[in-house]
Amino acid sequence: MTLWWLAYPLLGIFAGFIAGLFGVGGGLTLVPILYMIFSAQGFPEAHIMHLTLGTSMATIVLTSIASMRAHHSYGAVRWDIVKGLAPGLMCGTLGGSLFAGRVPTHLLAIAFTAIVYYASLQMVLDMKPKPHRGLPGTSGLFLVGTLIGIVSSLVAAGGGFMSIPFMVFCNVAIHQAVGTSSMLGFPIAVAGLVGYLIAGWGVHGLPPFSVSFVYLPAFVGVIALSILVAPLGAKVAHALPVKPLKRGFGIFLALLATKMLQSLLTA
Repeated sequence: MTLWWLAYPLLGIFAGFIAGLFGVGGGLTLVPILYMIFSAQGFPEAHIMHLTLGTSMATIVLTSIASMRAHHSYGAVRWDIVKGLAPGLMCGTLGGSLFAGRVPTHLLAIAFTAIVYYASLQMVLDMKPKPHRGLPGTSGLFLVGTLIGIVSSLVAAGGGFMSIPFMVFCNVAIHQAVGTSSMLGFPIAVAGLVGYLIAGWGVHGLPPFSVSFVYLPAFVGVIALSILVAPLGAKVAHALPVKPLKRGFGIFLALLATKMLQSLLTA
């Protein structure tokens, strides 16, 4: 065991709390930090981002369940929205993750940074939807889910950075948007994990203890504590008023994007 392995449970505490607080699955927290840890460990540069994304997707499978159960206990999961978005999410995520394995690491990191900055701006500025605006129909939800799935697969996130702004845009209450997003992270993570496992199968030069594009020490270390801490984050979320929660989510996204941008500029 290396000393780096000790960092993964600590990262799991942070990621689990954020996943419960903002309903983001934890991927947005994990990607920048795992990217830096894997770089410091000297992993092959050509596959650092692929390993980061695949490992993140694997952890979201379990973290999203823990977060969802906590939000469901507060009655904050809109299952009608989950039913409408989930099919598109899975199709988009599976296709996007298969494609991501062929994209250079640097381009994936740039895409992650740009997308997260955009979502952050929406939340910090507290853009108000029109009072009469509602959710689209079945076909519209499928298309939106597909788009969110594709983008989420490219940045290995649970989709909350897009699904929460989308639901708020459609006049879904922020607490319900956060709770529903926590559940939406599960189909995204399952489809994304399958895609990254397929994309990385047979790839040479991956570090020891890797299964395709999933680095097992990071996966086990993170989920060991993240699934325990996620319910605490959900409890705090439902104790906060709407505006601080919404703007806090936006600021959180901006900080993550800035950290990734700094890594890109210094690479």
